Amino acid sequence: MEITLINRTNQDMEQYAPLFHEIAASAEQVLELDDTCIISVTFVRSAAIHRINRDYRGIDRPTDVISFAVRDDTDGFEDVEEETDLGDIFININYAKRQAREYGHSEKREICFLFTHGLLHCLGYDHMTEKDEKEMFALQDRILDPIVSRT
Repeated sequence: MEITLINRTNQDMEQYAPLFHEIAASAEQVLELDDTCIISVTFVRSAAIHRINRDYRGIDRPTDVISFAVRDDTDGFEDVEEETDLGDIFININYAKRQAREYGHSEKREICFLFTHGLLHCLGYDHMTEKDEKEMFALQDRILDPIVSRT
């Protein structure tokens, strides 16, 4: 999987590139994905993700991660199976740091969790129902746990 990282913060986020590639490889194996998929990840702060959330989702507050799946926009005329661009993930590093403290694990775990969560959303998984949530969260654990520990 090709991953494009964009950093809109003043912090060094390049350290996550190798981990994201490991997570992507794990997702490819677990989900039997084509390795030609492309995903974009942008690191932002709370103010930026607040604007994105407000402008594109109609929710006037910041959040931890937002995904825009290319496959959500298909109009029935495109062959989704041929689409290699999965979409865009925006990760709020302010929330990631706070949530890491709240959940008692490392920032590395939280940021990698948010990437995994966003990737699964771009692949069409969701957690709107209890059944879907169980499936998605089990996949998150299966993909992420062997790469980044929970501590």
